[in-house]
Amino acid sequence: MSAEANNTENTGAWADISPDAARRLVTAAVEAFAERGYHATTTRDIAGRAGMSPAALYIHYKTKEELLYQISGVGHRLALAIVREADDAGGTPAERLAAVVRSFVRWHAEHHTTARVVQYELAALSEEHYTVIAARRREIDAAVRAIIEDGVRSGAFDVPDVSGTTLAVLSLCIDVARWYSPDGRRTPDEIGDLYAGLVLRMVGAAGS
Repeated sequence: MSAEANNTENTGAWADISPDAARRLVTAAVEAFAERGYHATTTRDIAGRAGMSPAALYIHYKTKEELLYQISGVGHRLALAIVREADDAGGTPAERLAAVVRSFVRWHAEHHTTARVVQYELAALSEEHYTVIAARRREIDAAVRAIIEDGVRSGAFDVPDVSGTTLAVLSLCIDVARWYSPDGRRTPDEIGDLYAGLVLRMVGAAGS
């Protein structure tokens, strides 16, 4: 298992998943989906990485898609919690937006393996499961949009298209999971600071 996947498990991302065998399958699936893609990964691949037989997998998850839904659900709950926690720290709209971007970017860098699966394998979800995840994504969008709207109302931001700008901000943050490498020259914190500055300039924040 990759170091990042181990770190994700150790920091409690999957702590609510039980029993231990189910949790092992989830962490193995994260690694496999990130490395090979959802469609190229078999249940045998996942079970093997978890040190289990393919038959044992079906005791906990009826399908490969159920595993993906579990991963996506946990990932999106974490992402929403990160955004809300950063926003709840308060401050001016610029301070709140910068804090949210730093936290959101840092999570996508530190947990890039998980985030890559959470953000880029949505199309593989069933229609029912996608509907649930899409609702969570709208909550994240609404949280960021509310900060930008506050900035526009107060005159702190110059944003002609709030919805489009919200989408651009979130896309910028999420894309970190696609290209980030621990071997790169910037740390997750440094990338978070860089992107916070970029976003503040994007919204026309005074002094940015």
